[in-house]
Amino acid sequence: MLKAFEKPIDLGLGLLLYSREKVEELVEKLVSKGEVAKKDAKEFAAELVKRGQEQREELKKLIQNEVAKVLDDLNVAKKEDLITKDEIRAIVREQIQQAFQEMGLFKKNEDIK
Repeated sequence: MLKAFEKPIDLGLGLLLYSREKVEELVEKLVSKGEVAKKDAKEFAAELVKRGQEQREELKKLIQNEVAKVLDDLNVAKKEDLITKDEIRAIVREQIQQAFQEMGLFKKNEDIK
C-alpha cells in the first residue's frame, strides 16, 4: 500500500526539477511499460510540463515572500529606501544654501553651483 503513495509523491516532487526533455523521457518510459496510452502521451507530457512550471512559480513566490519577511525582520534597507549620491548632493547643497542665506551671504534666489 505504501508503494502506491510513493509514485505520485515522487512524480509530483520530481516535476519541479524536470526539464521538458526529462518529462518526455519519463512519459516514453511510462508508455513502454503500458502505464500511459500512446495516444495520451503527448497530452500527458504537456500536462506534466505545465504542472512543473506552475510548481516552480509557486516555489519562487514562496521563497521571495520568505526572504522578504526575513529581511524585514532583520530591518535591512530595501533598494527603494536608499538615497542616491545625487539626492545627497542636492540635500547638502540645499542645506548649505539655506545656511548661507541665513548668514546673509547669499540672496534667496541665488544658487550654489
